Amino acid sequence: MPTSNPSKCAWCQTAPDYEAYHDEYWGRPVYDDARMFEFLILETFQAGLNWLMVWRKREAFAEVFAGFDVAQMAAMTEEDVERLAGDPRIIRNRAKIRGAIRNAQATLRMNAEGLGLAHYFWQWTNGEVQERLPGAKVPATTELSDRISVDLKKRGFSFVGSTVVYAHLQACGLVNDHDATCFRASEVRALARPPERL
Repeated sequence: MPTSNPSKCAWCQTAPDYEAYHDEYWGRPVYDDARMFEFLILETFQAGLNWLMVWRKREAFAEVFAGFDVAQMAAMTEEDVERLAGDPRIIRNRAKIRGAIRNAQATLRMNAEGLGLAHYFWQWTNGEVQERLPGAKVPATTELSDRISVDLKKRGFSFVGSTVVYAHLQACGLVNDHDATCFRASEVRALARPPERL
């Protein structure tokens, strides 16, 4: 449940489930490949849309995408695309549904190279959580998200523009963009693991 602590990021205080997302998920460092993949897929559906709308459809997305199982998603066909495009519980954008399938296929190729998705993202920061400078505004993109976006596209990923990538880095804790006065800023910082060999 959302905390009653008033010292938290202002953006999350518009709806109880948005506040719960902020308090429990946003910015928490993710080191698990499955969770990293799930959040990446959800972020790609956000492109051009409202994140809260996507988040509220998370359970439905999990159901239609076999619990975000990479192998099962990668095996989906055009018949599956049409079936999902008719499901009112999710975002019925055929291009994004096809993109999710391509992203699963690209993730499998990455895995075949011996590279897990979590390791892939963390190697860009040498395992370190990036901290926003005190008083600086939250950016929509950064030089880092630009570079990751370019590399992901070369690897065959879809809907991974720099804005989507930066939102993913924030959500998965590679960047700590909680406001300095937010109680979660120090909490998620404490959850970060020491850098591993990358």
